[in-house]
Amino acid sequence: MAESLRPYLAASRPSWQAHVVHWLVAARMRPHALRPIDPQWVRANMGKPRGPRQLMARSTGARLALRPPTGGWPGGEHLVWPAAAPGAPTLLYLHGGGYIACSPETHRSLVGSLVRRTGGEAWVPRYRLAPEHPHPAALDDALSAYRFLQREQGVAPERLVVAGDSAGGGLALALVLALRDAGEPLPAAVVTFCPWTDMAATGASLNENSARCAMFAGETIRRAAGFYVGGGDPRAPTVSPLYGDYRGFPPLLVHASADEVLRDDALRVAERARDAGVPVECALWPRVPHVWQFFAAVLPEARESLARTRDFIARHTAGR
Repeated sequence: MAESLRPYLAASRPSWQAHVVHWLVAARMRPHALRPIDPQWVRANMGKPRGPRQLMARSTGARLALRPPTGGWPGGEHLVWPAAAPGAPTLLYLHGGGYIACSPETHRSLVGSLVRRTGGEAWVPRYRLAPEHPHPAALDDALSAYRFLQREQGVAPERLVVAGDSAGGGLALALVLALRDAGEPLPAAVVTFCPWTDMAATGASLNENSARCAMFAGETIRRAAGFYVGGGDPRAPTVSPLYGDYRGFPPLLVHASADEVLRDDALRVAERARDAGVPVECALWPRVPHVWQFFAAVLPEARESLARTRDFIARHTAGR
C-alpha cells in the first residue's frame, strides 16, 4: 500500500469476509472487464442474482411506499422507515450503474440499509440512461427530483441529504454543483460511495489497480465514459465533477475501496473539495469491491462504512 494512502485507510488489513466477497465478485465480473460494453446486456445482467438481492432488500426492515403520482417526479421508489420520527433525514439517493444500467430496484437493499440506520426516508429517482439519453438527461432528472422534494413535498434543505454510489455518486456531486451555480438552496450534506467523477479518465488508479480491482479494469472505465459524455466535453464540471469549483459546497463524505480503479476519482474530488474549504470526510477500505456497501449482511467493512455514514448524516442534519 502506497504511503500516501495510509492517512485515508479506515483499516490496516481487510477482514476474511472481504477476501471472500472480493473473490466472488471478481469471479462474476472480471471476465467481462475487457470485453466491448453492450448496454442492453449490462441492463439485463446487472440486477442478478435477483434472489439474493431481494433477500437483502427484505432484510433491511424498510417498507416501500407508493410512488408519488405528482407531476415533476421522474419516477422511482420511496423507502420509509416505519418508525420515522418527525424531522428525520430525507435522502435523495442516485443509483449507480455507469449511467447505462441499474435502477431503484437494483439498489433497494443498499438504500434500505441507509434508511434503517438513519431512521428516515429515501427517494430514489428513475433517471434516464445513456446511450439513448446522454448528459444532461440524468442531471436534468436529478434536478427535477430535488426540486420536487422541496417544492411538492416540502422537504427542508437542512434535513435533506443528496447521496449516490459510483455513477450516482458523480451525479450527486454534479447535481449540487448545478444547484449552487443556479443559486438554489443546497442540501445539508452530500454522501458518495466510490464516486465516478472523471469522464476524462485521468486517474492513476485506472492503471495501478487495473489488475486487482474486483469489478473493472481501467479500460472498462475508459470505454464506458463515452456512453454518457456523448459528444460533450468530458471535463465539464456537470459531466465530470472532479473539475468543478467546490466553494460553498455542503459537507461531503467520500468512501471508496483502496483497490478499485476509481480510487483516485474519489480521492481527488475529496482533496479538491477540501482545498476549497469544504468539510470533507474521506476514507478507504482495503480489498473490498466497488460499492461494497451492498454486502452489509456479511461484510464488516460495509457495516462500518454505513455506520460512519449514519453518524455523518446525523451530525449535519440533527437540530437544524
